[in-house]
Amino acid sequence: MAILHKRETPLQHTGLMVAPMDVTLVRWPAEIDRRDVLVEHNAPRLLLVEDGSPPPPAEDCMEDWIRVPAAEADVRVRLEALAARAARHLTLDPRGGAEALPDLDGDGVLRFASSWVPLPPVEARITRALLERFGSVVSRDALSRAGWPAGAPGRNALDVHVLRLRRRLIPVELVIRTVRSRGYLLEHATEARGSVQKDA
Repeated sequence: MAILHKRETPLQHTGLMVAPMDVTLVRWPAEIDRRDVLVEHNAPRLLLVEDGSPPPPAEDCMEDWIRVPAAEADVRVRLEALAARAARHLTLDPRGGAEALPDLDGDGVLRFASSWVPLPPVEARITRALLERFGSVVSRDALSRAGWPAGAPGRNALDVHVLRLRRRLIPVELVIRTVRSRGYLLEHATEARGSVQKDA
């Protein structure tokens, strides 16, 4: 079984293929400054934690770590998982850059950039429906079906939960906008501030 050592990276280790998405390998704590730059640029990175050193707290969902020396297969699995996560979180920006997308995990934790917020089950289901069409309008009927698959408990149930959800999303800098007679859309708070149409 091949082993990745402290001063090796998978690129230097013969026979180890890196994942298609560019994941940067960072020796920790030796390359702490390099890691800070990658965090600032929202770049996916795998920290190679030297034996005996504690891993740093995760800055965002674009980071993972593995202790070295490590088996080649273990490193490959971490690289592929991180690359897949990065691909879900990054979408092509028309100006040529990469734009981070929010992520909602199976436990109802919504992450965006370096912030996160836990969501109750109903609000998590509504958020998931909004995330599936991030930046686009989702109808009230579609959101009601997502929040209450067996049927909404009352006529104003969706309005109440959207109001609560708007407050919960403030720390992660996301906003839900009302599009009159059509439904709601979820977007970055910065985009909402620059938009002409206001929430109803």
